[in-house]
Amino acid sequence: MNSTNKAAKKKKFDKTAFAFIAPAFLLFTLFIIVPTVSSVYYSFTSWDGISPNVKFIGLANYKEIFTSDRFGNAMKNTIILTVFISIFENSIALALALIVDNVRWGKNFFRSAFYIPVLISGIVSGFIWKIMYNYNFGTFNAVLDNLGLEAWKQDWLGNSALTLIMIGVVLIWKGAGYYMIIYLASLQSVSQDLIEAAQIDGASPWQRFKSITVPLISGAFTINFTLSLINGLKVFDQINVMTDGGPGFTSETLVYLLYKVGFNEGRQGFGTAVGIMLLFIIIVLNTIQQKFLRSREVQM
Repeated sequence: MNSTNKAAKKKKFDKTAFAFIAPAFLLFTLFIIVPTVSSVYYSFTSWDGISPNVKFIGLANYKEIFTSDRFGNAMKNTIILTVFISIFENSIALALALIVDNVRWGKNFFRSAFYIPVLISGIVSGFIWKIMYNYNFGTFNAVLDNLGLEAWKQDWLGNSALTLIMIGVVLIWKGAGYYMIIYLASLQSVSQDLIEAAQIDGASPWQRFKSITVPLISGAFTINFTLSLINGLKVFDQINVMTDGGPGFTSETLVYLLYKVGFNEGRQGFGTAVGIMLLFIIIVLNTIQQKFLRSREVQM
């Protein structure tokens, strides 16, 4: 009798749990699983995204990807931009976190000031910096004029050698404050007893930072480099507003290539294939990075 009652209660609990899970599972299925599966299918088709006529063409889209100079250029730009922002964004974020962690007064002020750019949308930040980069009335060239350095004036977004760097600067300015908060939380968890013991033993500030602080905040490095990797690979807003992938294709990344061919050029099948390739690249690179960084984490 007891076993029967327990079985009945368990069955009732399962139904109740399913009732709570069902809405979220339904939404996840409709907006994640179904689009993902359909995207895989459409990547094997020639489709404009509107017409009901969907022509299955097999691996033709993927063959074009591996032979396309435009895809290769977008891949190169994506890697350069991702590496650039991952290194400098995390370096600046760590420096800001160290500043906030060590200031004697105004800690909350500096933390808020450094975090403000994070709250600005990607579109708005793109417009702001596009005006600052303007050749005729932008802030950068105006400052150079006032300093008597007219020869240094540049068309910052029109110079193909500088375009990616200028976009990277915007991304670093916008994102560093977010990563700073993560580093700051990790820094504040470092035991001061260890720092004081090393100081008593005669360790210099650099030695204390390198041998104690860095290993103990390695978990924050893993989180931040993972986030910056993903954000670098999928950057879109600033490129759309500031350069539209130009001049030419010099600032076109994989995500922007996907957008241009899928929506502007009416090649939804090829654009979807680019998206599938981007997903694969993100998974592979993130797996490698996670393995590398986690092997250096210190368990506290």
